[in-house]
Amino acid sequence: MTKSPQFQPEKKKLLVVAIAGLIAAALVISTLIRSAENSFFCSLASSKARDVAEYTATPIQLRAILHYATSKIVPQQSLAEITVSFNVLKEISPCNFLVFGLGYDSLMWNSFNPRGTTLFLEEDPKWVQSVLKDAPTLNAHAVQYRTQLSEADALLSSYKKEPLCSPSKAFLRGNVGCKLALTGLPDEVYDQQWDIIMIDAPRGYFPRAPGRMAAIFSAAVMARQRRGSGVTHVYLHDVDRRVEKAFAEEFLCRKYLKDAVGRIWHFEIPPAANSTNADDRFC
Repeated sequence: MTKSPQFQPEKKKLLVVAIAGLIAAALVISTLIRSAENSFFCSLASSKARDVAEYTATPIQLRAILHYATSKIVPQQSLAEITVSFNVLKEISPCNFLVFGLGYDSLMWNSFNPRGTTLFLEEDPKWVQSVLKDAPTLNAHAVQYRTQLSEADALLSSYKKEPLCSPSKAFLRGNVGCKLALTGLPDEVYDQQWDIIMIDAPRGYFPRAPGRMAAIFSAAVMARQRRGSGVTHVYLHDVDRRVEKAFAEEFLCRKYLKDAVGRIWHFEIPPAANSTNADDRFC
């Protein structure tokens, strides 16, 4: 998630209006869906009271609409890319939504999942404090990475030699033996089952940056370890970059690729608990 938007003024205005429209649409759609589920046998009075409650926007949604309607700063992703995630969120929200990255789009993502759990993970502690100063209702944590982008090729070629990186044995919390495993995340990340994982961070455009290798690997592990039925939706941004694309193909798997729009890929990864993989590979 970039901290320096690069949009022309006309495009900024159009995207701001579109984002505000998406947020408003999410409110209307969620209300209509819940209204359709109301029992026919409910009394008219209780039905009206329920309708009033459902049409009431949450504070985070109202703040998001106000923010994007008045701000010159817009999210990094394009409208088409945002819509790919929005379409799933409007279907399964409230849900558990994990976002790697904290930026100008965080209020938007949070507002798309108003009654669910949305958690943001960001590499820069100072940036976390800056964002939370203006949006204190966001649930965001600063996290540390053990990798550098310059190590990407070596990590991709050597991870199979480490047993604790293998699909059948990989885990995250405390897995210091696998450098691709994110070991120091908040307990909430490990304890929760995530329905949607968005990877738009950490930085991955200069050699000493953490790169997104560990985020991609860890998202794959979380998705494979999902308990119960259903898939985990994983979104990866900046797939036009070599490292993101290579690690996505290695761990998220093209056979699970559902959508590819602009620079974002959407995967639907099923749990691996009830399946076997003879050659012990992710894909």
